[in-house]
Amino acid sequence: MKKSILLLTLFVITNLSAQQRPKLVVGIVVDQMKMEYLYRFSDDFSPNGFKRLMNDGFVFQNMHYNYMPTYTAPGHASIYTGTTPATHGIVGNEWFSRTLGKDMYCTDDAGVKTVGDGTAEEGAMSPKNLQSTTITDEVRMATNFNGKVIGMSLKDRGAILPAGHFANWAFWYSKTGSFISSTFYGEKLPEWVLEFNNEKNYLKYINKGWDLYKPASVYNESLPDNNPYEGKLYGSAAPVFPYDLKSMYEKNDAGVIRATPYGNDLLADFAKRAIEKENLGKDNITDFLTVSFSSTDYVGHLLGPRSMELQDTYLRLDQTIADFLAYLDKTVGKGNYLLFLTADHAGAENVIYLKDLKYNVDNYPSKDVKKSMQDFSTQTFGVDLILNYSNFNVFFNRQIIKEKGLELAKVKQAFKEFLISQPQVKKVYTEEEILANAGNEYSLNFVAKGYDVTQNGDLVIVDKPGDIEYATTGTSHGTIYSYDTHVPAIFYGWHIKKGESYDKKAITEIAPTIAQKIKVTFPNGTEAKVLQEVLDEKK
Repeated sequence: MKKSILLLTLFVITNLSAQQRPKLVVGIVVDQMKMEYLYRFSDDFSPNGFKRLMNDGFVFQNMHYNYMPTYTAPGHASIYTGTTPATHGIVGNEWFSRTLGKDMYCTDDAGVKTVGDGTAEEGAMSPKNLQSTTITDEVRMATNFNGKVIGMSLKDRGAILPAGHFANWAFWYSKTGSFISSTFYGEKLPEWVLEFNNEKNYLKYINKGWDLYKPASVYNESLPDNNPYEGKLYGSAAPVFPYDLKSMYEKNDAGVIRATPYGNDLLADFAKRAIEKENLGKDNITDFLTVSFSSTDYVGHLLGPRSMELQDTYLRLDQTIADFLAYLDKTVGKGNYLLFLTADHAGAENVIYLKDLKYNVDNYPSKDVKKSMQDFSTQTFGVDLILNYSNFNVFFNRQIIKEKGLELAKVKQAFKEFLISQPQVKKVYTEEEILANAGNEYSLNFVAKGYDVTQNGDLVIVDKPGDIEYATTGTSHGTIYSYDTHVPAIFYGWHIKKGESYDKKAITEIAPTIAQKIKVTFPNGTEAKVLQEVLDEKK
């Protein structure tokens, strides 16, 4: 009898312990996804993809980024660290570093080499430049490094930054058609990755070409197939369906799949293979898989948010997610995985489209903005004092300023007054104003949270809403405005009650919420503000 009671007690304790954490956490980031797409395309979604997540999960309808610049690398870093660029140090995709005096890329690491069938440049990457820990790092440490963490994306930064410093692996797509990694993670790709690459799975998508997924009449939420606000895909004669991807591939490389919905499909295929071969979610030690779908961003940049191509990409992604959820149900088990879906930033409307609708906005290419500052500098000071202009940051050549006997403070003030007079500029902040931020000014808060004093510039520009520093076709992002900051945030699965919130939330609340939910340490840079709705248990 005593033995039976003891065994029963151990069984109960073991199961209670197992319930403290899910078997698998899946983080999905959809690159450049506006929350509005879930509304606009809703009638055309299946019941098993986005709608399943929204109907059965908890939806934050008013989730926003709280810093600028709203770009891919800072976005992924902020989601997973629970803090902003001012703390985690990823202040752009690439940026001019004041300390180093040169351009740098977010995941560059000259100390590592490519692993797999990629070029030397494609694989010399690691999380070295990420200064904070991630929620994935904390899961690794909380499980005494027995829980696995694997990150993947078509983009290196979309794989590496979410996976953190202690990941087992991060994989990203090469223009050779293979998923690659770097020696930061290991000296040789796992056998299952080599096998996947050898299958050349990208070819089955390229060979069938890209035509509309549904009848053309379904795409009535978009502009006509051929409109003046779209760019052209890999030299196509016009931005119209169908696209001959095989011809594009033969003239370019396997990278052409990135700017089609099939890039998302290929990544989902790879994710399912990883779950199978790495036995993710097969025991009671929590694993973490990060998946970043990048094709939405490539299509959005090139063709814009009102293109049929963009809508088609989301209708296909809906099916991809439905299939992936079904796979998780089958292999990990319903209720055994915790999944969240969000985006690394949203995106603006095409500015010429808005201009044609009589909205007084325009495009201002960054090179033209820089040229105007250089001309002003030469006329005012007799010399070009602009060292670099990028990511809305102005860097002055302090060596020349010193040699000319100029006062830096007066130079800053002169440029500030000049920039304020430019038609697209709303605000200009000096380094001193940014560092003295008291939290009382809306736009200054965005700038300060994205500003690292060791890396950013002497001035930071905030453009007017609607204006854009980009080309006349497609779209971009990066500003403080809701069209760039408003993204989906959906939690689904393990111990998540269904519901929704319309309260304004910050993207930096996701990582600490997961930490509290699964009982691990907070990422070390987070302010630890949480989404209470996610922490409430199912009723």
